[in-house]
Amino acid sequence: MSLDRPSELQAGDARAPRQQPATLRDVAEAAGVHATTASRALNPKAQQLVNAETVRRVRRAAEELGYQPNPIARSLKTSKSSTVGLVIPDLTNPLFPPIVRGIENVLESAGYSALIVNTDNDPQRERALIESLRSRQVEGLIIATALLDHPLLQQLQQQDVKIVLINRRIENLRMPFVVGDDATGIGLAVKHLAALGHTRIAHLAGPQTTSTGVVRSRAFRHAVRDNGLEEDPALIVECAHWSEEDGAGAMRELLDRGTRATAVVAGNDLIALGCYDVFADRDISCPEDVSVVGFNDMPFLDKLRPPLTTVGVPHHELGAEAARMLLDSIDEPERYPRSLLLPVSLILRDSTAAPPA
Repeated sequence: MSLDRPSELQAGDARAPRQQPATLRDVAEAAGVHATTASRALNPKAQQLVNAETVRRVRRAAEELGYQPNPIARSLKTSKSSTVGLVIPDLTNPLFPPIVRGIENVLESAGYSALIVNTDNDPQRERALIESLRSRQVEGLIIATALLDHPLLQQLQQQDVKIVLINRRIENLRMPFVVGDDATGIGLAVKHLAALGHTRIAHLAGPQTTSTGVVRSRAFRHAVRDNGLEEDPALIVECAHWSEEDGAGAMRELLDRGTRATAVVAGNDLIALGCYDVFADRDISCPEDVSVVGFNDMPFLDKLRPPLTTVGVPHHELGAEAARMLLDSIDEPERYPRSLLLPVSLILRDSTAAPPA
């Protein structure tokens, strides 16, 4: 092509006019309806106002035109962002993916989406991330980081922020929560071990700064008494974090001080995995020497050697119920906050057996 002669613009030329994205008015014209009708047909929360055939026609037109709604424009018009903030303490914890999936499934069907942040259990990071979520006009928060003493949550409640706690709760705040039945779960674990013949059962407790750690630790002491077992304070070791590393440290402490135990009820599955690490280092056989029970039934526990006996919590339903609860509070602000305690079950695998003779 000669450089001194003008030529036709070629496809892909930066100077070629770009096709404008389809607008809601374009979709409405293609479907033969008013723009308001098209808007309702494309909004899951307003679809019931439009007959099914019109909804199908509008959606087909939107797909053919490649229409994408503008959430920023919609939020400016309606003062609603259709987004929810999800505050997680540790995204590397396998406990949370099924919870998040349950939340997203319910939000998506209601026309909402979730913005997920990870606090790393750092209060300053948590505060900054929640401020960032609020600056993005989220309509509510689902929080999995609640501590027994949590000034930030008190402040948010005073500011009338819509909040649902998940997997944890705060006793002195009237804030809705969804949790598994921790006390019953620990009771099932202790009863199972006692039935196998164990009389010296240790508890590697979770952090006592969280409701989960406190409730499970209290339930363990009650279950020991209820099953007529020996009450020995030396059999309880507190972990500072819900982590495999802290579980290993607690197990080493128990062994190093010579505390005799034939079974362990771990505060959660990660703490139980820490026990496995120590057993491997010290040539201890599970369950022949020590039985172990976890809590949560994280994915892939059946792949361990031995597969871990644990308390199963319906995490997907935990997330789904939290999302439903938050949507209810958004739709009905004056509604009295309700809370849910979901049932748990004991999942028997090969990490528990009768104590050594």
